[in-house]
Amino acid sequence: MKKSHASTDKVSLKVELRTVFGKKLNKVRKQGLVPGNIYGPDFKSKSISVVYKDMVKTYKLVGETGVVYLNLDKENIPVLIKGIQKHPLTSSVLHIDFRKIDLTKKIETDVPVKAIGISEAVSQKGGVLLVQSETVLVEALPEDIPSHIEVDVTVIKEIGQEIKVADLKKSDKYEVKTPAEKVVVAVIAHKEESIVPETAVAAPEILTEAKEGEEAPAAEGGEKKPTSAVKAPAGKEKTESEKEVKK
Repeated sequence: MKKSHASTDKVSLKVELRTVFGKKLNKVRKQGLVPGNIYGPDFKSKSISVVYKDMVKTYKLVGETGVVYLNLDKENIPVLIKGIQKHPLTSSVLHIDFRKIDLTKKIETDVPVKAIGISEAVSQKGGVLLVQSETVLVEALPEDIPSHIEVDVTVIKEIGQEIKVADLKKSDKYEVKTPAEKVVVAVIAHKEESIVPETAVAAPEILTEAKEGEEAPAAEGGEKKPTSAVKAPAGKEKTESEKEVKK
């Protein structure tokens, strides 16, 4: 398992109170700043701004699971980074939220899952590794939250095998709250093997189209039947008249 952030040095980030809101925030962003908020239980929310480059550097270091100490005036506020809003085209950060925490109280937060090792089912049997749960919910003291939880996939030997939350290693530092039966990682059959079922799906569609094409002739045939029925007696009358003539 990856060690928690407690084993690293404390991370600090300087922020300033913000008095600009709404559309005027574009001017703040052009100055190389990111607008944000600090919120939390028993804490009066504060609007702040932070230097963009400093924010990016800090986020790369701690992600959303490491404690950051915000330097605001003379305060050092312990927080977790939460709710980053990015521009849909440029992916630049438009806004950031910081969750104020109490270092003495346990909290719940999502922790990323990281697959390690090479599965025999993948390397030798052509399977595909599928991470079905990218995060798991963890409860811990803020400084004991792991940056990620490693999942050893070398235990998967056959296609179709999976690793569930119940199979993850236990820790005395934190508790995983995600349901034990939830699948975290699995090895599935290679995509090429799905060609057959895809063809099988395509076939009924073709048949359906054929049926639709047949419906029109069927209706036309229905109209022809009465016509044929009318002609039949006429044919019989002609035959009978011919017989009379012969007589």
